[in-house]
Amino acid sequence: MHISSLPSNYGIGSLGEEAYKFVDFLKRSGQSYWQVLPVCPTSFGDSPYQSNSAFAGNPYFIDLDILCNEGLLEKHEIENYFFGDDDTAVDYKRLFDNRYPVLRKAFSRFERTDEYYMFVEENRFWLADYALFMAIKEHNHFRCWVYWDEDIRMCRPEAIEHYSDMLSRSIDFYMFVQYEFYKQWGELKNYANANGIRIIGDMPIYVALDSAEVWRSPEFFELDENKLPCRVAGCPPDDFSAKGQLWGNPLYNWEYMRSRGYDWWIKRIRMSFRLYDKVRIDHFRGFESYYAIPYGMEDATIGTWKKGPGYSLFEAVKGELGDVDIIAEDLGYLTEDVHMLLAECGYPGMRVLQFAFDPYGDNMYLPHNFKSNCVAYTGTHDNDTMAGWYSQTKGAQREFVNNYLGVKRKAEAVPASVRMLMASVADLVIIPIQDYLVQGSEARMNIPSTIGGNWLYRIEKNTLTDELADRIKTITKTFRR
Repeated sequence: MHISSLPSNYGIGSLGEEAYKFVDFLKRSGQSYWQVLPVCPTSFGDSPYQSNSAFAGNPYFIDLDILCNEGLLEKHEIENYFFGDDDTAVDYKRLFDNRYPVLRKAFSRFERTDEYYMFVEENRFWLADYALFMAIKEHNHFRCWVYWDEDIRMCRPEAIEHYSDMLSRSIDFYMFVQYEFYKQWGELKNYANANGIRIIGDMPIYVALDSAEVWRSPEFFELDENKLPCRVAGCPPDDFSAKGQLWGNPLYNWEYMRSRGYDWWIKRIRMSFRLYDKVRIDHFRGFESYYAIPYGMEDATIGTWKKGPGYSLFEAVKGELGDVDIIAEDLGYLTEDVHMLLAECGYPGMRVLQFAFDPYGDNMYLPHNFKSNCVAYTGTHDNDTMAGWYSQTKGAQREFVNNYLGVKRKAEAVPASVRMLMASVADLVIIPIQDYLVQGSEARMNIPSTIGGNWLYRIEKNTLTDELADRIKTITKTFRR
């Protein structure tokens, strides 16, 4: 369950009281892990996989009640703003319009401490560029940097100096926001760890075009002399999408990154392990080969496969960071070379039950084919809920599902799916909260290749009952997990 999906009085889940209650719920349920989506700021399409920073935390997750307790806000000041009136869905437009004025009010009362100065110094390698980027972006009415004036778009030194002076107060604000996010996140993570809960985070493979990294460090990406992408990322057409998936992220200049010993990636992965105990790397197959689509295409039907860095990247990571606790998101079109890379790294891959039920064939997603070194899911944030998915199965597939799970009707299918994974040899099993609540398609988090209506899902207060916790604990104990 993502942070955004937690209950809250302020339009979106946060790092406050309800997050701590969720940790308590997990502990009572006998659980060991809490998996979240990327906690970076959301931008285009409200997606956590399209962020304007590879390192920053989401300002929306800063808990306003904690800021009140710190003396930075008064309760009545928060109540002057409207964050949406639907407890089951995030209203991102309202958040964008109203959350920043509240945070600026808190910033106006903030007094810098030694702890703050230490945070700024330790994170200067990304924080300075990010805060400057956001200040200029706000100055330009939040337009993408490719539409800024030429001098600052190209990061000419005199323009950097000019904007740094002119927007110094705004730059300080964005640094304050990151300080508050990281402080609140660190306290929540410490609480989770103290209660036996480890946090699994998610690291997108790509960063957005409209990001501090692409604007300030164009040499790391495949850009032309005008700092526009030569090619962009995506996935080719397949059974799920006739025109493929056009993500639009700039591709990495892997040759240049290799020449620097992959120092940017090492910093990024090190930072991820400051946030999380275990890290899922999105689109792992892109490190072996990635799909490159010419910039300006309307879909992903035209593109070519290019070789990625392969094991050399992870060898460099291991040399600097040692053995890191990574989950490889190895879904999608996989070749033997991808399987070989995963085996060389030794990272567990993912097994998604919804991908298993081809009535006419065998595949690695069927639980009887699992290897122990994997993480098993009923579905991910890109899947329908298990109840929603089951409702759409028909004919031979429905018959196969029923026979495999040993069920006859919809009400039995979701609990049986959970039991099937719990009984498997997978070292780790992660169940989306929607499936423990047996919710339908209305609770789906994301539909790939669509914009709008995604990333909205929230649970209401008092949804996570003691009865539900006991039920989860029983099945967990039954299968010795």
